[in-house]
Formats: sequence, structure tokens, C-alpha cells
Amino acid sequence: MIIAGFEKNSLLDYPGKISSIIFTYGCNLRCRYCHNPELVIKPCKKKMIISEDTVINYLKKRKGLIDALVITGGEPTIQPDLIPFIKKIKELDILIKLDTNGVLDKKVEEIIRLDIVDYWAMDIKFPSEYGIDTQSIKRSVKMIMNSGKEYEFRTTYVKGLHAIEDARNVGKMIKGSKNYYIQNFRKGKTIDPTLNSSNSFTEKELEEIKEIITPYVKHVVIR
Repeated sequence: MIIAGFEKNSLLDYPGKISSIIFTYGCNLRCRYCHNPELVIKPCKKKMIISEDTVINYLKKRKGLIDALVITGGEPTIQPDLIPFIKKIKELDILIKLDTNGVLDKKVEEIIRLDIVDYWAMDIKFPSEYGIDTQSIKRSVKMIMNSGKEYEFRTTYVKGLHAIEDARNVGKMIKGSKNYYIQNFRKGKTIDPTLNSSNSFTEKELEEIKEIITPYVKHVVIR
């Protein structure tokens, strides 16, 4: 596992739990609005890398105080050692939340079969952003929905890249799901440095997106 970031305490990233967060290096997509360019397009420097033992030893010391480990990135599923690492964490009786873009549906399937993830968070992109056949994405969506685990789907909306009406395609992709979060683009450090505050939607526009998605999903929230 190439771990390039470690946040020891969070009250926000696993609903209702105190968690630690690790950030894996590398991604199989190049979203222009990604806020972690250092994990995606910049070389991984040796000084960035955090050992698995560092994470595991911290969780052992905080046993009873840390409920969960959130694994995000980058894209965690491209890590060859992801599954063995998760198994080590599960031995500590720690919950696992896994963030993914769902592109590697075979890896998603294997993880679900092994029953080692407690909470799934899948980023749903617009079909044109994948640059690949979206069948693997749709398959990951269905498997996560049918996994019997807690899950959420979410999309970052970027004005100028996405249109309000495009939300309908997202709704169709996740039809029947439980939780969907609308994330407005916020200016900051991104892969595309030209993106700025003008690429954020207004509150009224976000409500329009929510109205489009609501017929498809049980619970829709604007973040």
C-alpha cells in the first residue's frame, strides 16, 4: 500500500463514528476538479509515504477510542495490497469505510465477497468523464447497493463542466439507492488550476439539481 497521507482523528468522515483517515497515492481518473493533485499527478516523494505499520500501531494504541478507518485517495482500489491491508485492520475490530470511483468493478466485487468493508462511499461522475465504457461503473453501483452494507453515492458538480440537466443521467445510474450527496465545487487546489469560484453553482441551482435527482433516490442532501 502506498499511503501518502494520514489524518489521525475525524468526526466527519464516517457517519456517527470517530475515525482515522488514510490517503492512498495514485488514481485511474484525472478529474479536473480533484482537490488532491499531489496524490494523482505529482510524483510520490519518499518523504510522503507513511508505512502500514505506522497506521496499524496508531490504531492499536487508540483501541476503544477510534471506531473506524476511512480509506480514500487517490483511488484505493488500484493498490495491489489493499485487501491484505484491510484484513489487518479488521483484525483490530475497526470498522472500514472505503471511498472509490467504482471503475475497477472486479476489485469491488472481490471486496464485497470477502465482507471486509462496512461502509462504501462511491463517487459518481458524469458518463463523459470516465473515458471508458460505463458498464463497470453501473455494475459497481448495483453491487454496492446490494451488498447489505451502509453506503452513499456522491457527485461533485462543477459549473462550466456540468449542466444542471446532466443530473438526470446520474439519477438514472443510481436509481433506487438510499443516499446521494450533491457536492458543490469549491475553489482551491485542483488538478486544473484555472477552475475558480465562478465554477460553483448557486444555492438555487443546487436545489434544482436536487429536484431532478429526488425521484430516483430515497435521501438526497446538498453538502
